[in-house]
Amino acid sequence: MTTAPHPIRQPNLSLVKEPAEASPAVEGTVVKHQGEIVRPAWIESAAARIERAKDHAIDNKLYVGWSVRGYKNLASRWLDVWRDDYPQMIATAKAERKDAKGDSGAEKAAHKAVKNLRAESREHKLWHAAKTGGWTVAAAAGTAAGVMVGGTLVEACMAVGAYAVGVWHGRPSPGEAPLQLTAVEGQPALTEERLAEAINSIGFRGAIRVLSASPWGADRTATVVFDLPPAVTVTALKKREEALAAFLGLDSSMIDITKAGAAGRASLWMTDRDPFEAPRPSPLMDMRGGLDAFKVGVPVAFNKRGITINLAINNCSFVIAGMTRSGKGVGAANLVAGAAMDVRINLRIVAGKTNGEWDAGAKAGVVATYFKPNPQRLLNLLEALIADMNRRNKILGEIGKSKLTVETINRLGGIEVLVIDELATFTRPGLPLRDEILEALIKLSAVAAGAGILMVLITQYPEVDVIPQGLAMNCGARWAMRVDNATQSNAILGGSASGSGRDASKFDPPMPGLGWLVNPFAGVTDKARSFDLDEDERGEVTELMQRAAQLREAAGRLVGQWEDPIERALINATGLSSAAGGPKRNGEPGLEVLHMTPEQKLQLDAALGALEAMDRLGRDAAQLDEMAELIGDMTGERLGELLRAAGAGGTIKVTIPGRGRVNGYRREDIAGAVRYLQGD
Repeated sequence: MTTAPHPIRQPNLSLVKEPAEASPAVEGTVVKHQGEIVRPAWIESAAARIERAKDHAIDNKLYVGWSVRGYKNLASRWLDVWRDDYPQMIATAKAERKDAKGDSGAEKAAHKAVKNLRAESREHKLWHAAKTGGWTVAAAAGTAAGVMVGGTLVEACMAVGAYAVGVWHGRPSPGEAPLQLTAVEGQPALTEERLAEAINSIGFRGAIRVLSASPWGADRTATVVFDLPPAVTVTALKKREEALAAFLGLDSSMIDITKAGAAGRASLWMTDRDPFEAPRPSPLMDMRGGLDAFKVGVPVAFNKRGITINLAINNCSFVIAGMTRSGKGVGAANLVAGAAMDVRINLRIVAGKTNGEWDAGAKAGVVATYFKPNPQRLLNLLEALIADMNRRNKILGEIGKSKLTVETINRLGGIEVLVIDELATFTRPGLPLRDEILEALIKLSAVAAGAGILMVLITQYPEVDVIPQGLAMNCGARWAMRVDNATQSNAILGGSASGSGRDASKFDPPMPGLGWLVNPFAGVTDKARSFDLDEDERGEVTELMQRAAQLREAAGRLVGQWEDPIERALINATGLSSAAGGPKRNGEPGLEVLHMTPEQKLQLDAALGALEAMDRLGRDAAQLDEMAELIGDMTGERLGELLRAAGAGGTIKVTIPGRGRVNGYRREDIAGAVRYLQGD
């Protein structure tokens, strides 16, 4: 044993009787070391180190297994480089060629891509074989010369060297330990053998390595984390998600593939039940107070794992598409109702139908602008938003900002959100002002988001004639619910989405609100189902809008409490207001009382009073004096002046029971004046 450079003083030790109860350790007490003494290698003797090396070699069976594994690893690496990524790239290109059938241009381009990849693969293999073959020939020649010239000693050294090369390349990685395939109890839900078979069956050749595998949990879910074969990425695996699910006997909705920290390491989540089968109520119904739609986002849907998806109203427009009864309206209602809970957002809704689907927000005084199908008014609104964009950008330039931020929202006048339902009502070929409307929409979608002007476009006809590709792609968040075919799906999700397995025409079974959601805030595209939010039977949208109205009234942001430059521009252009849906709050623009002159208000009050007088008289015709008497504080002469100014005309001959033919007014003439004043 080597001698320590300095003598070591041993402490004086005493034997003491242990008390009945263990006393706490006293700081500074020295006790004799218990157990095996482990010394660092640098103080071991040469004999000890040799003995330890012998034990290590014996324990590992003279490294025979390491050497065999090493040469297997070398062969595997050579094959991986020889194949490179070409098998996967060729398989992907062939799948795209298959999906392009029927489109001659796309099919021809895909066929050319397959042909080019095959040629590149052959050239790569030839060069790899030539380079490695040259080194192999040189090594073989050197070995032959050594054997012929060097004799037995040289041969032995060469054999040991070859053996050592195998051992070196087959040694365990630092920290490598046997893999634990099961949880504390139970068998893994998916064994390594079964998973390897599945991965190979969908076109990815090579060995996998399972890092962890859980059993089925109480919620009937399980997760497997594994390394993919060399040169296979998680992105490539996700494109084959549907095929993998089919091999495992599951639906694609029942598995979820994510990256587990590395490009070639996947986390596979599974469930044995349909995660979208049961609808879920909107979290908004249990929410009290407002929400931050700009930073936190609006809860609109849930994903495969049941996790809530929030979409931020921030620097991004939206497209929601799907055929009739696909649930797109409910998805949009979640987004709009949540946006209403943020008092900084100015909602403007253009309905594509004359029903009352969007009336709730107007009746509550929450929606800043609301009107039903009117192409000219929509164009006026778009022009007003473009003008406001220029105003906002000027302010941003003055304060040295390039886009809307939390600090500048109020300075710019809030966040503008324009919702256009049934977009095809305005943009189908042949419709009036279609080209002008599309031009304005494309401009806003391209350059207005940074100024805080965003759009939500809703359509049941996701075709390029209705929503051109440039407009759809300018909308970063896209939600494709059930559509008729892959072409319509690609119009929303992107040209090659169906070839990657994202096809909104293949939901089986289709469910209301289920769709492929491109979520730019999370950087993922996956299936999502909108939360259930019902207005017709449960009145939930009305309830949420009433809550939003309370929040806005307290903040001074209810319609009529703040100066609205967009509605002012609409009134200047058309003479009519659509603030909160117009005077009747039903989506029909009119002369808003707030914007009438004092004389117009007197005219309207007189006309309404005359109609009420006729109701009390029980007739559809009356004379000025009798109506003035019932109205009160007014003479017949003054009433006549106001009715003529309102547009009811002068008196005419009317028939009144007991009086015969006298001068007076008919109900229909006065009612017409009222409609005129109210903008009907």
